[in-house]
Amino acid sequence: MKTELVFIPLPTTGHLVSTVLLAKLLVGRDDHLSIQILLFNLPFDPEANAYINSLQSESTAGMQYVQLSDPEPQAPTSSPVTQNPFIATSNLLERLKPQVRTVVSRMKPSGIVVDMFCTSMIDVAKEFEVPAYVFYTSGAAMIGLRRDLQILLDEDTDIAGFRELPASTFFNPVPTKLLPSLAVDKNSTIVRHTRRIVYDSRGILVNTFSELESYAVEALNSIPEMPRIYPVGPLVSLKGTRNESDSGDGNILKWLDEQPISSVIFLCFGSMGSFDAAQVKEIAHAIEHSRNRFLWSLRKPPGKEERIGFPTEYEDYEQVLPEGFLGRTSEIGKVIGWAPQAQVLGHPAVGGFVTHCGWNSVLESVWFGVPMAVWPLYAEQQLNAFSLVKEVGIAVEIKMDYRKDAPVLVGADQIEGGIREVMQGESGIRKKVKELMEKARNASLEGGSSYISLGRFIEDIRD
Repeated sequence: MKTELVFIPLPTTGHLVSTVLLAKLLVGRDDHLSIQILLFNLPFDPEANAYINSLQSESTAGMQYVQLSDPEPQAPTSSPVTQNPFIATSNLLERLKPQVRTVVSRMKPSGIVVDMFCTSMIDVAKEFEVPAYVFYTSGAAMIGLRRDLQILLDEDTDIAGFRELPASTFFNPVPTKLLPSLAVDKNSTIVRHTRRIVYDSRGILVNTFSELESYAVEALNSIPEMPRIYPVGPLVSLKGTRNESDSGDGNILKWLDEQPISSVIFLCFGSMGSFDAAQVKEIAHAIEHSRNRFLWSLRKPPGKEERIGFPTEYEDYEQVLPEGFLGRTSEIGKVIGWAPQAQVLGHPAVGGFVTHCGWNSVLESVWFGVPMAVWPLYAEQQLNAFSLVKEVGIAVEIKMDYRKDAPVLVGADQIEGGIREVMQGESGIRKKVKELMEKARNASLEGGSSYISLGRFIEDIRD
């Protein structure tokens, strides 16, 4: 008899890809499991919508995709990118609940696994008396910190009055300037999600592995009211979500083939990462002065009127780069648009990674054993950067407290310093990230920490 599960992922690329990987891992591990993944489209993420469309043909007997449709689709004249994305997503989830109820009533699943930003769907699980689990697509340390902050907010503590705070899942005190603004707003959707994750779920599946966040995982397991923690990562997509022929991957990888081992610094800031012209010029000066080989994913910022917007491609890099930069660096570097990040990080020529510290990027860098220089932009990325530099010791800092919504100009000297430090030969961080690379790859193998944790989850949903 099949044990059935329903997955409800947030349909943004970063969340959806790891959810699909988790589902595939489960059905591959146990052929008595059957999973239905409920998909819906967000109006402000066209790349994710294209990926969702590609999944429709991948349904199998053990894993099926069910497309939900918005009963109140936006009028063609509306501008979704000007909306608050959290409110828009929350409202959409409420409109989709009747369709989710229909699926759950038909299946009678043994569990519902919801994304960390889809916790309102726990209501449906409660209605049908089905255990709810949360898939947490960021690191384990963030779970404990969010729970600590939520407790302080419930006690009306003025967090702004502190320079730093102790946190249950961080060994070092956390500077308050690194906290996401939504995490310290008592009425924000983030705080509401935190309450539901901690108090309304039976367990939390986390895209991490115990060896990467040993302190955080042990701390979470010691908190009496915390649901069971299942570190099941690293869930890393090695092929990406774009069509190779559309992205110029071949030229990029061919150029890397011509470079010496560990000689290239790779600069890439994620699907929403971009900078204004003044900051681009500082980065260019830093790269040129470092005299390091480089591969730079340079994207054009969205319009300032867009509440949430995605970078696009420049038609001519000369319009934003310093005069003559491309010519002077043509022998040692390459400026590109969108990058096949996992494939680049996996290339032996890459020796360092300037990153925005999105969690998927962190896991990819660890998977391939590439040390990082941190330059976070938004959300929890500043805290990921803090963890990588201060807790784990596999990264150096460029600007840990940088914020995309309140940018300051980071000077060329500061950027160059980070590039030089991360590209040092056999540094301590390079040795440590290579050790973690081996542990990451062993974690999901039989007998590994995440393999065992996933097995516990399978046993628990059957009880």
